[in-house]
Amino acid sequence: MRDFSHLPPLREVIEAHNLAAKKSLGQNFLLDLNITRKIARLAGDLDGKTVVEVGPGPGGLTRALLETGATQVIAIEKDARATAALQSLVTAAEGRLVLLNADAMAVPFETLPGAPFHIIANLPYNIGTALLLRWLHQLDHIESMTLMFQTEVVDRMQARVGTAAYGRLSVLVQLLCTVRKLMTLPPGAFTPAPKVHSAVVHLVPHATRPAQDDVRRVEAMTAAAFQQRRKTVRNSLSGLFSEQVLVANNINPQHRAENLSPHDYLRLASVGKDRDIKKD
Repeated sequence: MRDFSHLPPLREVIEAHNLAAKKSLGQNFLLDLNITRKIARLAGDLDGKTVVEVGPGPGGLTRALLETGATQVIAIEKDARATAALQSLVTAAEGRLVLLNADAMAVPFETLPGAPFHIIANLPYNIGTALLLRWLHQLDHIESMTLMFQTEVVDRMQARVGTAAYGRLSVLVQLLCTVRKLMTLPPGAFTPAPKVHSAVVHLVPHATRPAQDDVRRVEAMTAAAFQQRRKTVRNSLSGLFSEQVLVANNINPQHRAENLSPHDYLRLASVGKDRDIKKD
């Protein structure tokens, strides 16, 4: 295992580079290397793999990832203060750490080397879900995702049909990936401490997945259905399907959005190919 113990402690890195967490960037740093190493272990066997990390901050998780057998770690960091603070780690990694000063929402994954890669990240809370939704359209380049979110977001990902937590995110994630919660963390594990508990989730793309056009139609349908989740689908989806079409596809018009499974939505997406269903 590569040893980075000669590098300054993370709190000293933060102080030296004026890297106090910014709320505007959704930053909550993980400074306990025992926790970051556990996350790296839970991500699975990384030997010979390329890992993509988003929002490394002072580099706690980055150090843990470099201690694995990963061939390369690509760290995407929007905050220029953090990219400066990570330069000593880039040097110590001897070519295994590639640091990109960029907005992860704008990085085309098809241009990154080493695909399919593993995404492992303590995501900024303010853009975590948006990033995941973006990555769900790039799964051909992704082998797995091990990601930190607010606990309630992870609960929504794995929520069962018919429950209060089941929603648009549940449908999209479950349609495309297997979902497993790995661990939870209290607010005190972070600097600064957020107001919510956090959880690490492991997502593995299904070997066989729906076509991208169908996924986009599911996105459009779930946006309409769950925006009016108290209404029956006969009403919330009335602009897309007649009651007769719903019945013909084994959908009870009296059901609400949370009563339809991911595959129910996918079946309607197939019907909607000729109906120009588009995401807003």
